Amino acid sequence: MNPRLLLVEDEPSLALLLADRLEREGYSVMSVDNGNDAISSALRLPLDIIVLDVMIPGRNGFEVCRELRSQGLNVPILMLTARGEVRDRVEGLKTGADDYLTKPFDTSELLARIEALLRRAKGASTGGAVHQFGTVHVNTRRHEVTRDGELVALSSKEYQLLCYLLERPGVVVSRDELLEQVWGYRAATNTRTVDVHLAQLRSKLEEDPKQPKHLLTVHGSGYKFVKEM
Repeated sequence: MNPRLLLVEDEPSLALLLADRLEREGYSVMSVDNGNDAISSALRLPLDIIVLDVMIPGRNGFEVCRELRSQGLNVPILMLTARGEVRDRVEGLKTGADDYLTKPFDTSELLARIEALLRRAKGASTGGAVHQFGTVHVNTRRHEVTRDGELVALSSKEYQLLCYLLERPGVVVSRDELLEQVWGYRAATNTRTVDVHLAQLRSKLEEDPKQPKHLLTVHGSGYKFVKEM
């Protein structure tokens, strides 16, 4: 089955160009041009990935992403933005986006990032182990995370980061390794992406995010998961 992609872009010429290229690359593309339709379509349609412009009519991309994550949708989200400021990129990641691409961009880079997100999502969903720490249960077969019996809404990238650490208990994993293995970046990148996502995981899963017991930072080295302390 062709990967199912929701394209949210309000510039008609760009939307047409991207949809045409994506379809030629084998994607099944559904296009909408505003935030309200993006939310309803994403919650209604079976999707593999969402490409979401930030500056769209109605609810903007940040609001759309936040709403979809609050509804428990874990489909990978790639944001398109004309903004270059760090704070805007960080805001996108905090709302639950898995990656971002600043306009103008080369279509080949967009395709590469989409492929990387799909590859990571597929890898994270394989297997059937159930991990438990504290009151948190992670079922990798059902792609489900609960805390105190309540479903926890994670972005697909938060989920992939969590699984990568869970599969290596007690092992210190470097930032570069996480950027390469979880995000698909092939070179050292000066970014706070890992820090932002780890902070989000702590806020959702740790009893005291400021004094985490399971998702730890090893200063100067990286990060590690500890089941019991």
